[in-house]
Amino acid sequence: MSPSSSSARSFAALIALLAWSALVLQYGLLVGSTRHGGGPLLATLRYFSFFTILSNLLVALTTSAAVGWPQSRLASPRVRGAAALCIAVTCGVYYFVLARTWAPHGAQLLANVALHYLVPPLYLAWWITCVPHGRLAWADALRWLLLPLGFLGWTLARGAWLHEYPYPFVDVDVLGIGEVLRNALALGVLFLLVGLVLVALDQARHRRG
Repeated sequence: MSPSSSSARSFAALIALLAWSALVLQYGLLVGSTRHGGGPLLATLRYFSFFTILSNLLVALTTSAAVGWPQSRLASPRVRGAAALCIAVTCGVYYFVLARTWAPHGAQLLANVALHYLVPPLYLAWWITCVPHGRLAWADALRWLLLPLGFLGWTLARGAWLHEYPYPFVDVDVLGIGEVLRNALALGVLFLLVGLVLVALDQARHRRG
């Protein structure tokens, strides 16, 4: 499938629509849950404190750019690869670590399924089959580590201020800073390994033509 074909653009548009819809739904649910305990400002702060939201937002922006602004920076191979990395790790960590920690219902279940189980495989399928390949370097796997590193810095700073953490494995108040840093190191290794796999896939797809 050619990256510029109507099928590829339609696929990207479908993913963008699903991602934006799930993001809007999740924001509405979060605002509703904090109506009597902090309001929209706290809800917005919490919203952008989840890596799930940030990775799905990156996917929504990249696929939207593929449809409407294919020459923009958001449509560059490195940004598309970064989105693939972030959404793949989001899906994996949620499935293997976080899914058992809660049981969402109703609209929250709908948002949860879309953000963790629908958008990730659809985006990865689009990235593998519909984008130009052969433009990533092994060093990109290291550059992409800036994303989780920045998220960790934000999470620790926000947690020290509000004593609130988005995920149990980064909760300094419960685990202590040493355990949190060990967890962060393990996740950093995961990001690096998945990033290297994506670069290898990119080069393999390029060799296959």
